[in-house]
Amino acid sequence: MTLGRIHSVESFGTVDGPGIRYIAFMQGCLMRCQYCHNRDTWDLDGGKETTVDEIMAQVIAYQPFLDASGGGITASGGEAILQAQFVSELFKACKAQGVHTCLDTNGFVRKYEPVIDELLDNTDLVLLDIKQMDDAKHIELTKVSNHRTLQFAQYLTKRNIKTWIRYVVVAGFTEDVESAIALAEFIKPMNNVEKVELLPYHPLGQHKWQAFGETYTMADISPPSTETMQKIQHVFLERGISATF
Repeated sequence: MTLGRIHSVESFGTVDGPGIRYIAFMQGCLMRCQYCHNRDTWDLDGGKETTVDEIMAQVIAYQPFLDASGGGITASGGEAILQAQFVSELFKACKAQGVHTCLDTNGFVRKYEPVIDELLDNTDLVLLDIKQMDDAKHIELTKVSNHRTLQFAQYLTKRNIKTWIRYVVVAGFTEDVESAIALAEFIKPMNNVEKVELLPYHPLGQHKWQAFGETYTMADISPPSTETMQKIQHVFLERGISATF
């Protein structure tokens, strides 16, 4: 029996996929995003060990609400793909129960082993975070290259997995039109991408960094204005790509 490490769960999530969703925040992440609002999920050995059966008991209890809203379950994090075997087994159990499955991921796949395909076989929707198309800026923002994320995006297209792209708009990294154009041109040929979700930067996770005794480097950055969000949105719309914020 595969055990998973869970940071926390949310029973009535409304922003991580369609409808009302049961969200399992998986423990562990290899990116070090400067604006991360789940800093406490980075530790690979943290969280609470749990089983698929334990999670499914909760999901089934909430299923009437999930079904009525067109919702389901979302595996988020942290980074859910780091626990691909557990999430694969969880999603397989959900599909057997008729529960819609959603994978919220930064696409940091190191090896394309069979478990990745098994996971995608039981995934109805992927929320893929693409932080920056320029690799140098991506490394500055996250401490890792974007190569794996972009490779995974292309793999999702090859597998024809329904995907929503998530793009955080933050001053100094992604508020510029040129970065948005680069992303739009990258995803334009991907027929599996239904839309882009533009997420305005917010500093709501700052207190978690402080709790770790660490400096939150974006403390002085303000959320983008509505005008800025509309400017970025227009880049995608004028290329025929649905974009919301």
